[in-house]
Amino acid sequence: MDLFLNQLFNGVSLASLYLLASLGLALSFGLMRVINMAHGEMLMLGGYLAWATLLVVPGAAGILIAMPVAFVGAAAMGGVIQTVLIRRLSARPLDTLLATWGVSLVLQQAARDLFGAVGVEVRAPAWLEGSVELAGVVIPTARLFIIGVAVAVLGGLALILLKTRIGLLVRAVNQDRMMASATGIAVGRVDLAVFCLGSGVAGLAGVMLALLGPVTPSVGQAYIIPAFLVVVMGGLGSITGTTAAAVILGVFAALAQLFVDVSVSQMLLLVFVVLFIQFRPQGVVAVRTRQLDA
Repeated sequence: MDLFLNQLFNGVSLASLYLLASLGLALSFGLMRVINMAHGEMLMLGGYLAWATLLVVPGAAGILIAMPVAFVGAAAMGGVIQTVLIRRLSARPLDTLLATWGVSLVLQQAARDLFGAVGVEVRAPAWLEGSVELAGVVIPTARLFIIGVAVAVLGGLALILLKTRIGLLVRAVNQDRMMASATGIAVGRVDLAVFCLGSGVAGLAGVMLALLGPVTPSVGQAYIIPAFLVVVMGGLGSITGTTAAAVILGVFAALAQLFVDVSVSQMLLLVFVVLFIQFRPQGVVAVRTRQLDA
């Protein structure tokens, strides 16, 4: 029972990483119907920015300063990619997919040239190195912190989308892009804002990953496929569905590792999503917009 409870908590912790990694994809695809293959490199960039920040600001507060630095840095990189590349190719989904895949390869090679292929270590501050025992399960403080950050980010996104003017514009564009443009909404600016926001959240996910292991040029690739699975299973463009799918897949992957190794559990995760989509192709939460109906 202790082993089961420990894996259950690991599943919730893994779900929080899946959620942070997939929220940006859910936002960009839900609004622009663009598949960004360079999204994993935003996680990588966030991890390297966290490492660089801790070199400048060591100590207990370093990780707290690294989080906004990673968010802003990844958001800026996302803005460059969206302005230079995606905006020009948004009407050609296949070209966009191939172009962002090329950007992914370029960013990975740039990271190897700058930081080396081995990876860099981000040491967690002392206040994140302990653990808490709950119901016989030893819970690392760092993983509790990651779960807390995921909940805070999710709450912040909900407030932005539901309570602010930019959120109102995002919902309008998501429902009917052509009508929103006809009413005077600057659709291009909304796309840019959402893409930057999604990239910034991925940068935060990179900081959380850096607390758990070394940052390497390919660190984002380990999470980009589960992130896509979460977005597809959750219901394309649905934040609520993405959250539910992240929890389901995170717990499934962790519990599967009670019986099989990690590689087999990843295969079972893919099979599970494929079977789920066969029975419920609209995802956990069905999203209906004029764009999808068309």
